[in-house]
Amino acid sequence: MFDLNYWQQRAQRQTFIDTALIGGRAVQSSTGATFTAINPATNQELAQVAACGEREVDLAVRSARQAFDQGPWARMAPGERKKILLKLAELLLVHREELALLDSLNMGKPVMDAYNIDVPGAAGVFAWYGEALDKLYDQVAPTAANTLATITREPLGVTAAVVPWNFPLDMAAWKLAPALAAGNSVVLKPAEQSPFSALRLGQLALEAGIPEGVLNVVPGLGEQAGKALGLHPDVDCLVFTGSTQVGKYFMQYSAQSNLKQVWLECGGKSPNLVFADCQNLDLAAEKAAFGIFFNQGEVCSANSRLYVQRAIHDEFVERVIAKAQAWLPGDPLNPASAAGAIVDSEQTARIMRAIGQAQEEGAQLRCGGQQLTFNGSSNFIQPTVFTEVKPGSKLAREEIFGPVLAVTAFDDEVQAVALANDSVYGLAASVWSDDLNRAHRVARALKAGTVSVNTMDALDVSVPFGGGKQSGFGRDLSLHSFDKYTHLKTTWFQLR
Repeated sequence: MFDLNYWQQRAQRQTFIDTALIGGRAVQSSTGATFTAINPATNQELAQVAACGEREVDLAVRSARQAFDQGPWARMAPGERKKILLKLAELLLVHREELALLDSLNMGKPVMDAYNIDVPGAAGVFAWYGEALDKLYDQVAPTAANTLATITREPLGVTAAVVPWNFPLDMAAWKLAPALAAGNSVVLKPAEQSPFSALRLGQLALEAGIPEGVLNVVPGLGEQAGKALGLHPDVDCLVFTGSTQVGKYFMQYSAQSNLKQVWLECGGKSPNLVFADCQNLDLAAEKAAFGIFFNQGEVCSANSRLYVQRAIHDEFVERVIAKAQAWLPGDPLNPASAAGAIVDSEQTARIMRAIGQAQEEGAQLRCGGQQLTFNGSSNFIQPTVFTEVKPGSKLAREEIFGPVLAVTAFDDEVQAVALANDSVYGLAASVWSDDLNRAHRVARALKAGTVSVNTMDALDVSVPFGGGKQSGFGRDLSLHSFDKYTHLKTTWFQLR
């Protein structure tokens, strides 16, 4: 059913929402400003989308505040919110093909990845948080017999969510599901490179029964709409996934305005450690390739640094290079394509500059490193592997956000851990070893929010995701995510 012709025909019929969604209504930019949404796989224009600024952000925040203060959402019984979130999850699956196509056309990812992974993943997140709502209990403190002290969670109020372009629908779901489940109102700003699935999600939320004003979607440029949200005095909480530099801006905006809570999930340069006692090197090589080439390497937790024990280094590198051939990019609408287009020409140029710099620094290019052209677009980059990468080089230290793997040999466990932890980031890490003691020792020693042992980038809605150092703080997914969207209230009853 899902062949290239099918998706091409669907793409020709696809329409795109080009306005903000505020208070349940379509809203144009008051200045008439727009930005161009392109298909990076063809470099063709998809739509001119409203470029929201301070005025639209203020309108959206006021709509969210009114909905929170006066509307039914925050006051609904948990079971009622649960029903609506479950309905929204169902609607995402009903519109699975459309949402997958929107993300593929908008940011270049393979449409079947969006269909098989992103859309059902987003639906699962909404369903999981909906199901959690009538199973959460508050606390009673152990006080004296003549007192009763309760500890309850309350929604913060208005949450701003600024999400990235690499997983447009998934990252929106990671923020929106717990924020809405807790009873907050939300203003969502999708990345300007990928606004369409977020705007469609806003429509589906209304259809599911989320009241007008509870979820507002404001497309726009980060320097305008994003900054306006960061500085807005009536936003109680801002959650962000994206670059470390922009995360720092949001911290500044909070300090310059109302000290709103800011929760950041930022960049990464995640290490992957392969020890000589790993008995399944073929699986380890397959996962190493997956860990950097999936989604064109545009993954914040991508295992972009590969450290291999010297005794197996040469053999393992050859295995990884062989596995890399399975990740050659192609037309994102072709189900046979394992990888798609880089999100835009600017990001493509940034990756190619990093490849050139790596060669200048003395790293050895073992495969890839070239752009490819399909359908008039050169936003395609071969899976690229460098060896002999020096620990202090830019390739070893800076996030590239593309299909580029940096390989370095190590001699022993102490050196491996030191190399892995020698980074400003602390998002994820992987360890491959069949020595149980070593696996535990190394996993404990690695400074990362998630350590995957004998697997790669392990993820589930039931476990927290996030990092430390300059990868940010706070956790997405799991019940721990509610910590970002609620505050604790102590109520003390003196009995007589």
